[in-house]
Amino acid sequence: MRKPDPREVAVALAYRAAQAAPQVVAKGRGLIAETIISEARAHGIYVHKSAELVSLLMQVDLDQHIPPQLYRAVAEVLAWLYKLEAGAALPLPASANPTQSREQGMPALLTQFGVSPTKSANGKTMVAPDDDNSI
Repeated sequence: MRKPDPREVAVALAYRAAQAAPQVVAKGRGLIAETIISEARAHGIYVHKSAELVSLLMQVDLDQHIPPQLYRAVAEVLAWLYKLEAGAALPLPASANPTQSREQGMPALLTQFGVSPTKSANGKTMVAPDDDNSI
């Protein structure tokens, strides 16, 4: 049996159009992180790997909405995901900058990226650390 990596970290986000911003619904390290990731994959929920974004999201309390400073980075990932679910083959946006402050709300940012904020297959997006530079 493989021992969990205590350095592994994961954060689960949920976003619905009626919400002001995505919400942290699960987060953890080691075995908890591995469980979050494996449960997401088992349920067909997308897992995005970004060590920088996860590091920032780990600072958000459980059941709290993400801060406005992370709206743009998370909106770019969500917009890409919604388009992917709609059947578009798109590269993940490289311009996501988690530390960039944004005045716009989440629905406006999603619209800016060409996505209707009401589109979501499952309403959840998973974020995991970038350990191999892949998605």
